[in-house]
Amino acid sequence: QVQLVESGGGLVQTGGSLRLSCAASGDTFSVYTMGWFRQAPGKGREFVAAINWNGHTTHYSDSVKGRFTISRDNPQNTVHLQMKNLRPEDTANYFCAADRDGSVVGITTADYAHWGQGTQVTVSS
Repeated sequence: QVQLVESGGGLVQTGGSLRLSCAASGDTFSVYTMGWFRQAPGKGREFVAAINWNGHTTHYSDSVKGRFTISRDNPQNTVHLQMKNLRPEDTANYFCAADRDGSVVGITTADYAHWGQGTQVTVSS
C-alpha cells in the first residue's frame, strides 16, 4: 500500500504563501486520486482540495478556491498544494490522502484509505 509523507509547512504572515508537498512510495502513484485535508485544533478534518490520477480533474473547497492550487507530478510521485494569500483561518495541520480509485475525486475523509502524518501551517495575523 502507499505511504505518504508531507512537507513544507511552517509559520507565515497573513497574505503570504506556502507550498506543501506530499511524497508517495510503496505503490503505483499514478493510479491514485490524491487529496489534501486540514484539521484545526478542536475541529474536524475538512476537505481542502483533490486531484484525479492524471491531473485533469480537481476539486476545491469554497474557502480556498482561487487561493490554493493542487497539482501532481506522477514521475516524481508527488502532489503539491500551492497556497497563496493565506489567512489566519487557514491555520491547521494539513494532511495528504490517497484513494486507489483514481477516477473518483472524493471530497470526504471516508473516500480516502491512506493518510500521511500531517504538516502544520500557522498563519499569523
